[in-house]
Amino acid sequence: QVQLVESGGGLVQAGGSLRLSCTASGRTFSRYTMGWFRQAPGKEREFVAGISWSGSSTFYADSVKGRFTTSRDNAKNTVYLQMNSLKPEDTAVYYCAADAMRSRITTAQARPETYDYWGQGTQVTVSS
Repeated sequence: QVQLVESGGGLVQAGGSLRLSCTASGRTFSRYTMGWFRQAPGKEREFVAGISWSGSSTFYADSVKGRFTTSRDNAKNTVYLQMNSLKPEDTAVYYCAADAMRSRITTAQARPETYDYWGQGTQVTVSS
C-alpha cells in the first residue's frame, strides 16, 4: 500500500553534509510516523532518527544528535534527513521506514520491527 524511495546519498568528505529524501507513493495520506535507519557492512541495522506525522516531534540516536535533523513535507509526501558534520563512521546504507500504526513518536520508533514499510536504501560514504 505504501512504497518508499530514498535519494540523495553519495560520497562526501568528513565534515561535509548531505540531505537524504524519502518520497512515499501509494496510500500517502495516512498519518504515519517515519524513521531513518542505517546499516554498515558487518553491522546490524541501527536507528538514526524518527519523526511524528506532524513533524513537531523528533527523536534521534545519541550518535547523530546535534548533527542530523529530520523533517517532513506532507504535501510532497516526503521526509528528509539533513546530515551535517559527517564522520567516516556514518558510512552506511540509509533506509527510511513508515510506521502505519502510529502518528506520534514513542520509544517504539527506535526498533526496526515497529515499521511496516521500508525503502530500498541509499548509500552514504564519508571519506576521511
